[in-house]
Amino acid sequence: VGKVVRVPEKHQDAVTAISGSGPAYIFYVTEAMIEAGVFLGLPRVTATELVVQTLYGAATMLRETGEHPGVLRENVTSPGGTTVAALRTLDDHKVRAAFISALEAARDRSQQLASGS
Repeated sequence: VGKVVRVPEKHQDAVTAISGSGPAYIFYVTEAMIEAGVFLGLPRVTATELVVQTLYGAATMLRETGEHPGVLRENVTSPGGTTVAALRTLDDHKVRAAFISALEAARDRSQQLASGS
């Protein structure tokens, strides 16, 4: 369901952390966004459809434009708007740092499993 990317063996644990476990991270964020939609008053079916379509659209833009994700994010973030308010809250909660730490933990566990630990 995608492309094959060949990487040197030394990068296999990083690939496992990012791509092998990646769908679970996306499902985790999707679940959180749906729950937020329900919390904000949307019916679950509506929240689910909106989140899934948002993810589909964002992934399509990433793939088709070839733009850096930061550029695409900036393009949809108006100064003083709703998106920047949400992103600031995510930054306040160190979500980016948490993702990096989580993927490091996945890489480390991949290395442990490979060594028989």
